[in-house]
Amino acid sequence: NSADDSFPGLQSFYGFTVEEVLPGLNTVFRVVVPDSSQAELQYLRDYVGFSAGIGLKANSAHGFDPIANFSGVIGSTVVSLGADLGIDITTRTLNKFSAGLSLNSAFLIASMTLSDSCDSVKASVYHPLNPPTMTAIAAELKHRISRDATTLTFGAQHALLPYTLVKARMNTDGKVSAVLRQEIWQRFYVSIAGELDLRDNNSIPRIGLSMAIKH
Repeated sequence: NSADDSFPGLQSFYGFTVEEVLPGLNTVFRVVVPDSSQAELQYLRDYVGFSAGIGLKANSAHGFDPIANFSGVIGSTVVSLGADLGIDITTRTLNKFSAGLSLNSAFLIASMTLSDSCDSVKASVYHPLNPPTMTAIAAELKHRISRDATTLTFGAQHALLPYTLVKARMNTDGKVSAVLRQEIWQRFYVSIAGELDLRDNNSIPRIGLSMAIKH
């Protein structure tokens, strides 16, 4: 496959993975035409994972900048901690940094992340109320430091029927959205989603349809 100049948003992806070069060690090579390419070395074990890569990323001047990327996660079945950072080799500057902490238990799933080069802080919680009907509630608090903007989102989900799931959410910016997901056949899903901005009097509801196959 190749990118077509008549469709500037079109991308082609190439990649391959060589597994178990040594116990737990994999090598990965990816190319996204025309945006980037990267070679990566991964070490993966139970509850521990690290990767280091080097590659090229397209810039606005139609050139390519060499970049290095390092990421890792460590933890257990209950708590995990991870970080991801990218370095521009030409300028020797840190152009990407994110870190996260997560808690996973039978009654509560929670996480806190720092992203966008330390500009965004996000905390989220998910609490299952009735697992057989997939009934659950969730909340997310996100703060953008550079804009001094904070958004709080509440959400809920419930299975009306064994193969029909409804999700809804609302945030403090006045946006309301809902999704109805129906399993048609085994692992084949059809979803109808809608969104409305209550603060904008001229807002037109957006409605979308999607289909997915899950393995």
